[in-house]
Amino acid sequence: MVKKISQIVLAALIVCLVYVIYQQISTPIRFKEVELKTKKSQVIDRIKDIRTAQRAFKSKYQRFTASFDTLTEFLLNDSLVLERKLVDEDDSVAMAQLKKMKKKNVEEFTVAVIDTVFSPKHLSVNDIKNLRFVPGTDNKTQYILEAGIITTESKVVIPVVECRIPYKQFLDTVEYRQEIINLIDDEVNNFNRYPGVKFGSMETGNNEAGNWED
Repeated sequence: MVKKISQIVLAALIVCLVYVIYQQISTPIRFKEVELKTKKSQVIDRIKDIRTAQRAFKSKYQRFTASFDTLTEFLLNDSLVLERKLVDEDDSVAMAQLKKMKKKNVEEFTVAVIDTVFSPKHLSVNDIKNLRFVPGTDNKTQYILEAGIITTESKVVIPVVECRIPYKQFLDTVEYRQEIINLIDDEVNNFNRYPGVKFGSMETGNNEAGNWED
């Protein structure tokens, strides 16, 4: 009887040990391939749209904005003045006629921001209203957005913008606590990078580069 009980206990311990080993092996893989890869991809897709919107805003107002309210208003209700050629420059007859009329081969036209800046991608009104929210957070967490003006070492004044979100604000810090600690430590101490997703910089003009593009 004692021997049988010992065998049952041993079997149970073996099952527990196998489970622990499995978790130790599978959890980091699951974190990297499912949690990190999937969520980071979604976060990057949206922050790219924010960058596109900021660049369009700057093209009209020569500055960036630190306000998502202002950016949303711009996307939904503002317009841009664009240029297009009247005739094909290889068409000598048409070009001669323009020259005769003393007209330039360019005309300006106005288009709604929402209809052009994300082309060929289409964002709905609701998509734009939710642009500030980090995917997968039930619209509870917003990207961190800053904008301002800096003077470079060569005394040039330039507008700058930075948009970011740390890993710990969009990854599952309960199920993958240790994996996220390791990830952040690796990014900060081994690669000297921001531990999350970001574009731009408040310290230097970097053409709104994204750290996922490194």
